[in-house]
Amino acid sequence: MFITLEGIEGSGKTTQAKHMVNFLQNNGHDCVLTREPGGTRIGKKIRAILLDPESKDMDPLTELLLYNADRVQHIKRLIGPSLSAGKTVICDRYCDATRVYQGFARGLDIGLVNRLHQMVCDGLTPDITFLLDLTPQLGLSRAWKQIENGARTGAETRFEEETLAFHENVRSGYLELARNEPERFKIIDASRDEHDVKAVISNILSTEINPNT
Repeated sequence: MFITLEGIEGSGKTTQAKHMVNFLQNNGHDCVLTREPGGTRIGKKIRAILLDPESKDMDPLTELLLYNADRVQHIKRLIGPSLSAGKTVICDRYCDATRVYQGFARGLDIGLVNRLHQMVCDGLTPDITFLLDLTPQLGLSRAWKQIENGARTGAETRFEEETLAFHENVRSGYLELARNEPERFKIIDASRDEHDVKAVISNILSTEINPNT
């Protein structure tokens, strides 16, 4: 099973991904937890470039190609082999993030973005995508609080430093993708307490892994 988490900055993806691993392992699943960008050794170097606030003058097309370079390495070296071995892969961001950040928010041609995905992903689509949805104002407030208290690194703040309008476009893009693929996307109210969100996700996973119970 291939599960992804998506959402704007500060939506709680990383925290909920860890909860998901614990839940699935307790239900007999051998899990691999990973993220994009940076799920591989080479990917970590790409991540450092992409999220560095000093990279703020990066051209959107450069950004798009770097994300896809990271994804090729990720699929070939980690995601694909793990799925082939029968493991459940939980990924913090995947190709939907590129569609909304570089397509909807940066304004790159969505046709180009999708063609690159067809080439890079070779049909590898998540079985379930949890969209942790909340307002950009709340998400950014949470994100900056974590950065200021040391829970997140200040070396990866390029997207947190984007305008509020940028993040509103990201959120709108995610919600549009979810409307277009309602069977894959599970929209979660991420403004709720961490443990409430965890409970909602666990209930959905219970239904997905035990469909007849």
